[in-house]
Amino acid sequence: MDTQKKAIKNLVVSSILIVDDHPVSRDGLATRIAMESDLEVCGEAADVVSALQVIDSCQPDLAIIDISLETGSGIELVKEVKARFPSVRTLVWSMFDESLYAERAIQAGAMGYVNKKNVRETMIEAIRTVLAGNVYLNPEHVSKMLNRLGRGAGIEARSPVAALSDRELEAFSLIGQGLKTSEIAQRMDLTPNTIETYRGRIKEKLELKHSAELARAATQWVLENG
Repeated sequence: MDTQKKAIKNLVVSSILIVDDHPVSRDGLATRIAMESDLEVCGEAADVVSALQVIDSCQPDLAIIDISLETGSGIELVKEVKARFPSVRTLVWSMFDESLYAERAIQAGAMGYVNKKNVRETMIEAIRTVLAGNVYLNPEHVSKMLNRLGRGAGIEARSPVAALSDRELEAFSLIGQGLKTSEIAQRMDLTPNTIETYRGRIKEKLELKHSAELARAATQWVLENG
């Protein structure tokens, strides 16, 4: 009994922040984390502003961040956390496929990427990997990425959409969700003129002639990618 008490007393508990705009997703992940004696959820947030506030107040060891938030982008939040709270590690989870977002997340400063479709099997392993100071990626994606790099192919080689910048891709996704320019501007905390500039760049990169083609392409992409 004394040995058990000593082990419990010496147990190091890592604190985790969950950033996701879906309460059900946050609750499900929090419940799973609570099953681990050395992990605890210290806070939750649904958007960039509240996430930064919670990080400032509870100083988590790890922030698990979704890409799509109520306002702002998870990728942009990762960059902000890295700049303002360098001791806080970040792990991105999302319904979007690794082939498009995993490398973007790592380049932004995240230490891992988990597809929500596989979260039951991989999340705790991913959390422990990142808390240990290592990068977590789906082994299958790592293999594909290494093969591509071995052939000298960059991120743009996968698809035209992959050539979009992080912010252009965020705007493209919101267009595909049916949001108007003013709504996209509000979600991304940018001016409508900036969103129109993004629209123009996206059409140029994807070789789309007009707004109707852009809307169709964006809608189809969202349907195919979560």
